[in-house]
Amino acid sequence: MDRRRFLGSAALLAAPRILFAKAATERRFVFIIQRGAADGLNTLIPYADPAYASARGALAIDPASALKLDGSFALHPSLGHLRTLYAAGQATLFHAVASPYRDRSHFDGQNVLETGGSAPYQVKDGWMNRLLGVLPREGKEAIAFSPAVPMAFRGAVPVTSYAPSALPQANEDLMVRVEQLYAQDGQLHALWSSALEARGMAGGMGGGANRQDAGALGRMAAGFLGRADGPRIAMIETSGWDTHSGQAARLAAQLRSLDHMLAGLQEGLGPVWEQTVVLVATEFGRTVAANGTGGTDHGTGAMAMLVGGAVEGGRTVADWPGLSSAHLLDGRDLKPTLALDALITAACAESFALEPERLSPVLFPHGGKRPLVPRLLRS
Repeated sequence: MDRRRFLGSAALLAAPRILFAKAATERRFVFIIQRGAADGLNTLIPYADPAYASARGALAIDPASALKLDGSFALHPSLGHLRTLYAAGQATLFHAVASPYRDRSHFDGQNVLETGGSAPYQVKDGWMNRLLGVLPREGKEAIAFSPAVPMAFRGAVPVTSYAPSALPQANEDLMVRVEQLYAQDGQLHALWSSALEARGMAGGMGGGANRQDAGALGRMAAGFLGRADGPRIAMIETSGWDTHSGQAARLAAQLRSLDHMLAGLQEGLGPVWEQTVVLVATEFGRTVAANGTGGTDHGTGAMAMLVGGAVEGGRTVADWPGLSSAHLLDGRDLKPTLALDALITAACAESFALEPERLSPVLFPHGGKRPLVPRLLRS
């Protein structure tokens, strides 16, 4: 192991005595962000809408191959495990969802989503960090599974991050030698011990061979979240959702990876899955019509999902606006009818037994009064 890799590993938990957020519950809350504006219309397919097939053209998913949920909506064929979770009552799907952002910049849209502002760069810290600030801090960490701490987690409460290294695994002989080298150094020994603890939680996942295996990433995250002394709140970054061209194959691959990640997370958590809530959301949706390169452009309304053993699922929630041209936003986008802010607030409030009316202005300080969403979690 070279010095750069050692320092990178040690920095994952560089302050092992800092105590992070602990909720007064055994619930785990995970936010998976889909960076790039995921296409909700071909993720949760409104196949019964009379305008769907004509508006989407060649990109329309054949209802015969889609995974039908009810008489109105179906899942993309790549989401087989999500369909199983839905059938088991462990997934609720939301359509025509959006943050307050109404322009089409990825950077600005992600900033609004992660900070909880009503405009880009209006708020300087993240809503997940502010959530940590209202929870009792008794020794449970929050963690971001990303190379750096994402905007949603930045703020006054310290948060660590972890990402598997692309470098080859060091052999055990070298690990023992480094252990001996730092045994008498109080600071470096503490850092080394923290790095080894993180390596153990990750199940030894560190070599580049597994880095792109979404199922393995899900199981790695579960290695942290499933521990009795591990984190309760986490964020996982996914990217590659910007499908301006060749969308059919690219979206199928992206959704397959997400499906494998959810399956890996469930498998790795075992019985802890019953206490888990996973929120999946993107910064905005994509245009209803395809462009000239077999893709879609930046839009507005999207879909979001709430998954986990703690979810009161088996439902699709949508005040469906319709896809006919007269019902589109700006004549091109799915019109949002559900505030993503309200969904996030309700999910967090129920997960951690907080009052949504008091939590909402903490997470979304510039938001107005939002319509209530139906009960999301099991009692």
